[in-house]
Amino acid sequence: MDFLRPRTWDEALAFKAERPDATPIQGGTDVMVEINLDKGRPAALLDLTAVPGLDDWTREGGEVRLGAGLTYARLIAELGAELPGLAQASRTVGSPQIRNRGTVAGNLGAASPAGDSHPPLLASGAVVEAASVRGTRTIPIDAFYTGVKRNALAPDELIRAVRVPVAAGPQYFSKIGTRNAMVIAVCSFAVALHPGERRAGTGIGSAAPTPRRAAEAEELLAGGLDWEGRGPLDPGLARRFGELVAGAASPIDDVRGRADYRLHALAVMARRTLGWAWNDYTGRAAA
Repeated sequence: MDFLRPRTWDEALAFKAERPDATPIQGGTDVMVEINLDKGRPAALLDLTAVPGLDDWTREGGEVRLGAGLTYARLIAELGAELPGLAQASRTVGSPQIRNRGTVAGNLGAASPAGDSHPPLLASGAVVEAASVRGTRTIPIDAFYTGVKRNALAPDELIRAVRVPVAAGPQYFSKIGTRNAMVIAVCSFAVALHPGERRAGTGIGSAAPTPRRAAEAEELLAGGLDWEGRGPLDPGLARRFGELVAGAASPIDDVRGRADYRLHALAVMARRTLGWAWNDYTGRAAA
């Protein structure tokens, strides 16, 4: 296995162009687990830790641009107000040691359906910034996931950054696992309210071959919530929302949980997160 260690971003892109079979590594929280468990051995590792500037973030208008090397720990500490849903999800990732090394970009690169950052990125409408020696392009988050642990990056591309809209309303993330900490999600869900546009975003994790949105559930909220009057949440609407979220999933039975359980859990999490978000929006105390 070859080890490539670029010192600049341009050098990293050149390495990736020459060795499209090289696997990028930053925190190593996914890649090294695969190697240590003998589940895969890359032809080469492309170590990005020495590339300056990858761990930066900037606010540009109505969005935050997260550099590919920005860790979960920094996101939690510095961006909880701007990106509350993503910060909530980041708090559930592994242990403090993992959060100090792992990155959202690494989660995207691995493209595991169970990745914790995917649901809030979907609910927020994030965009992935992909770069190569050919130039830079953006990939809407909806189009980024192409299969189980597969993404839309070309063989010579690297993730340079993730652009996430600043929260325009309440956002919540919920996750169920086999224990309370340091666990891969049995299933997860995120909701983001966008009151100015009278719409809501959703994200489903670990309940389909790829992370996905629940489009019909979003349409229900767009037309069914009392955006102007801010009246109480209709229990029937919340129940139907949960049903539509579960209906958008296509889970399997595996070692972490059964498909039927995942569908039930998603419906419950969808109702609860919507209730929390709506209470925040209307100024009501949680029931």
